[in-house]
Amino acid sequence: MDSTASTGMLMRPFTGAPFRFDPGALSLELLTTGGPGPYRRYEALHAPEDLAAWAERSRLTPTPALEISAAQVADARELRDALFRAATARAHGERPAAADVTVLNEAAACPPLAPVLAPDGAERRWAAPADGTRLLATVARDAVELLTGPYAHRVRVCSGENCALVYVDTSRPGRRRWCSMERCGNRHKVRALRERRERRAGEQEDEQEER
Repeated sequence: MDSTASTGMLMRPFTGAPFRFDPGALSLELLTTGGPGPYRRYEALHAPEDLAAWAERSRLTPTPALEISAAQVADARELRDALFRAATARAHGERPAAADVTVLNEAAACPPLAPVLAPDGAERRWAAPADGTRLLATVARDAVELLTGPYAHRVRVCSGENCALVYVDTSRPGRRRWCSMERCGNRHKVRALRERRERRAGEQEDEQEER
């Protein structure tokens, strides 16, 4: 997994306020761009500039100067969908489909982005050429490391109602339940408080009737 520090990606849902979401790994950040089946309506990767914009928002540091083709954008969608299914399967204690494993392995087998020192020897850059295929190889290798590494058992799907965001829980106690406390965690607290109040109100009504 990419260990670069990250404060999370700014998510702008169709409903509700924007919130920060840190999935904990570069590969899982790609899943914020859409997904297979019913998640196709959230598709964000339509053109080369969309994939470049995602790379800029991701934890890759510094942002690579990418040359991306339309075909590589299609490859990104295929990789993302395969990773979405594989990571979700892992979160549910299931084995990923063989076809999805093949997609991940083929992407990971390509040369990744290569970090190099700038001429001053004090800054990091990415060696040329930096294209979509190398970007996806970097993502796929991160996914392989995640799904086979020490945190594989902590890959989870948010427990929020109607939320399918996938993250890896890297916290020390390992009890993270939500994509974001400010979104799904807070919604759970509000819903639980409302249910307790309704339950108490019902109990009070029952007591009054008994009298």
